[in-house]
Amino acid sequence: MNTPSDESKPFVAPCRKLTAEAPLRWLRLGWQDFLRSPGPSSAYGAFVFLISATVTAMAWWLGRYVLVLAMLSGFIFIAPLLASGLYSVSRQLQRGERPTISRAMHRTRMALSNAMIFALILLIIFLVWARAASMVHIFFPASGAGGVDLISFLMIGSAVGSIFAVVTFSVSAFSLPMIVDRDTDMVTACVTSVNAVLNNKGVMVLWAGWIVLITGLSFATAGAGLIIAMPVLGYAAYHGYVETIDATNWSPAP
Repeated sequence: MNTPSDESKPFVAPCRKLTAEAPLRWLRLGWQDFLRSPGPSSAYGAFVFLISATVTAMAWWLGRYVLVLAMLSGFIFIAPLLASGLYSVSRQLQRGERPTISRAMHRTRMALSNAMIFALILLIIFLVWARAASMVHIFFPASGAGGVDLISFLMIGSAVGSIFAVVTFSVSAFSLPMIVDRDTDMVTACVTSVNAVLNNKGVMVLWAGWIVLITGLSFATAGAGLIIAMPVLGYAAYHGYVETIDATNWSPAP
């Protein structure tokens, strides 16, 4: 099999135009992958649930209720990295293989250097967001304040959070699935992801809405819903990458 040379590879992988029903199709394919690999899926979901429950319990025990909210809302920053193994499971299914956690972990370790760069980026964004959330909390209306003050507080908090969320979502939407699937670098993958999001803004807003809705419903069940929701969203994100990004200029990862 011929491998494209570095000189022949574009800086950004081309992206396809998506239609409005694409996110629902990705979710349906993600659910099918969950049913086809219940063992690895449940293991990943349980792991994410334990992380979420531990962090929330520690923050609550320390009496930092604002930190609890920051951690929960900051989940969107950490989730893509946690899902890297899930992308490998979907990739194994796509290639007709029987998915195993060991193979998923092997592929994740091979992409570790790029994943660590991405993890550092997410860590910085998350820490800045946690600090920003604490600072915004000082504007919380005093007891007895009118509804206008509360609405203003919520609008400010939402605006600040949205900035961090949009940046993180744009960078991570397709980058990690591409790293897992192809022999490429993190910079190319991140630029490719941002380019694809910008060229499919409407559809990606719908996709982000589904992610927020499903994640919110999972937290409404005290986080137990993450055991199912996290694998399904991870698999759906991989199918979204396959449908959106034309990465044929990069050789498949081993």
